[in-house]
Amino acid sequence: MDNSIILIIGGVLLGIIVGFIIAKALERNNASKLIKSAKKSAAAIIKEANSEGESIKKDKILQAKEKFIELKSEHEKVINARDKKMAEAEKRTRDKESQVSSELSKNLKLNQSLEDKIKDYNHRFDILEKKQEEIDRLHKSQIEQLEVISSLSAEEAKAQLVESLKGEAKSDAMAYVQSTLEEAKLTAQQEAKKVIINTIQRIGTEEAVDNCVSVFNIESDDVKGRIIGREGRNIRAIEAATGVEIIVDDTPEAIILSCFDSVRREIARLSLHKLVTDGRIHPARIEEVVKKTTKQIEQEIIEVGKRTIIDLGIHNLHPELIKVVGRMKYRSSYGQNLLQHSREVAKLCGVMAAELGLNPKLAKRAGLLHDIGKVPDAEADMETPHAILGMQWAEKYGEKEDVCNAIGAHHDEIEMTSLLSPIVQVCDAISGARPGARRQVLDSYIQRLKDLEDIAFGFGGVKKAYAIQAGRELRVIVESEKVSDQNAADLSFNISQKIQTDMTYPGQVKVTVIRETRAVNIAK
Repeated sequence: MDNSIILIIGGVLLGIIVGFIIAKALERNNASKLIKSAKKSAAAIIKEANSEGESIKKDKILQAKEKFIELKSEHEKVINARDKKMAEAEKRTRDKESQVSSELSKNLKLNQSLEDKIKDYNHRFDILEKKQEEIDRLHKSQIEQLEVISSLSAEEAKAQLVESLKGEAKSDAMAYVQSTLEEAKLTAQQEAKKVIINTIQRIGTEEAVDNCVSVFNIESDDVKGRIIGREGRNIRAIEAATGVEIIVDDTPEAIILSCFDSVRREIARLSLHKLVTDGRIHPARIEEVVKKTTKQIEQEIIEVGKRTIIDLGIHNLHPELIKVVGRMKYRSSYGQNLLQHSREVAKLCGVMAAELGLNPKLAKRAGLLHDIGKVPDAEADMETPHAILGMQWAEKYGEKEDVCNAIGAHHDEIEMTSLLSPIVQVCDAISGARPGARRQVLDSYIQRLKDLEDIAFGFGGVKKAYAIQAGRELRVIVESEKVSDQNAADLSFNISQKIQTDMTYPGQVKVTVIRETRAVNIAK
């Protein structure tokens, strides 16, 4: 049994060894086949790579040749263009040389001609000098003969001649001045009127005259007692806090607020409205409401200034100037609201500057700011003329030189150095002189008309004088025996100059001199 096991084991081992040998043999056979196959693939790949390399080499060589040909063509073009430019430059040079040579020949001819003329002039000058000497000698001898004949010296005769011609020269000069003025009016005045009329027609604003009193309406007369308070303590507290005089009379359902300052009147009105609406009216509450209302008005002033400059299209205005513009709403000038007046002047200036070909935005800026000096911050500022004060503020807050000059010169306090200055002055006069724009005291109005007539009566030959059209025209009737037609024109001019120098008035005053000759006969 042991032998059989050994045999089996030996057979198994022998089979394993034989199988291993056979597997090795097969493996070697497969490996040799794989190596042969790999060699064939590698050879094919190498052959293919060589063929591709040859084709790429040929393509690159072909591309290099094409690039070379292209660069050569561009180079030839550049060379041809350069040669063409050089040829053109040479041609221009030759043309210039020929032109210079022709000019040089012309100059030589001109120089020769000029020298000939100079010689001829010198010759003639010598002849004229000789003739002048001869004329002077003859003139002197004639004067001596005339002096002997007339028994007058040359100076005396000259004085008599000058005296006789003085009147004629004066009348001729005045006639020439008059004709020149008329001719200028036919052209300049027509265009000026056209610009001004077009400007006024394109600007339409409402006019409102400010007063020194405001009326506060109440629902019933019972509220009056609450506003007055016990022994008048509430009304005294309101007056002390606002600086406004409160008048409570028999007028039904109304209380009058009186103060020259529109801001203080508005603060008092709004405070009374809040107090009456709230119902709590006592001194402590009054002071609290007045303080809040004052802050509200200050904020409203800034908002009004901002809205104004936005409406007018004005940019980059200093915040302090915006506040001043807002405060104009609560100021008046001769009864005319200052902000409304300044807005109107700004619009007039913008339109007029556009018509004249100037900068309309800069003109609007100057028109809006021309009266900022009428809103002083301190009592000391009130001693300075408002035009000068406004100019100083504009300079302080960085406004342009033209705008500052227009502000300072619109009432002729300083010399006008900018074209905007007369535009602002004219537009200010237009806005203030229109009927209904401003309120004047009757006495001063009547006195101004009397002064106009008195100026006319101050000249000789004046028979009657009438100030008409609210002082816009002065009609003068003269005596025909004492004043001639020529003297009538002189009289009109002299009266207008006298009015211009001695009086202050808005707008213009037209002086009309009327000379009438009557021939009267009676048929019996």
